[in-house]
Amino acid sequence: MNMRHKVLIVDDEPHIRKLIQVALGRADYATVEAGNAREALDKLKEERPDISLLDLGLPDRDGLELVPLFKQQSDTTLIIISARDATDQKVAALDLGADDYLTKPFDTEELLARVRVALRNRMTKGGGVSMVRAGDVEIDLIARTVLKAGKEVHLTPKEYAVLVQLAKFPGRVITHDQIMGHVWPNEKEHHVEYLRVLVRTLRQKLEADPQRPRIIGNELGIGYRLRFNVEGETEEFASGA
Repeated sequence: MNMRHKVLIVDDEPHIRKLIQVALGRADYATVEAGNAREALDKLKEERPDISLLDLGLPDRDGLELVPLFKQQSDTTLIIISARDATDQKVAALDLGADDYLTKPFDTEELLARVRVALRNRMTKGGGVSMVRAGDVEIDLIARTVLKAGKEVHLTPKEYAVLVQLAKFPGRVITHDQIMGHVWPNEKEHHVEYLRVLVRTLRQKLEADPQRPRIIGNELGIGYRLRFNVEGETEEFASGA
């Protein structure tokens, strides 16, 4: 018998918790709930959830303060669900260690898609992903090769470095600073325009239509994510170019 994946729902609004619980229950996930930060940390230790959905507007503590605690105290995959839609809040959460960020109000189907991606990443993380497929692009992280429709694509070292950072966490948004810290590790000042230029050239080489990218998705003002294949299709929940 397969164990059901467990999801911790942290939100101070009961009707939001109920909405999420029903959606997850229909998809056969086990759920536990918490209405404040203290309960959330207790449930995190007691229940050891695979995925945690964390609201930032909690009554007893700001949710941003919980992000590093969640990552330090467990191996849960953390998805922020919050009405805070400011770019700096999203970047702060992701830079603190959150794995994804979903803005309220959200469609439950999109939430389920994010959870599926998070679980897929959890299952592959321990084994060390060596091959990632996005559309007709194959990225071999061991052989350090990139194929498009079976033909090798020649990338510059920095183009490849950007692609690797996205391929290591397919479906997850990686912030500008996180990418640039790996691509230009010895530079004190990072200029996001350099990164944008690299992404544009990557799209020219990898996308069927660089003006309507389906492989490298853009999270405006935040970063990028790789839209990888799921059952022969490419994930569609990432925002547009």
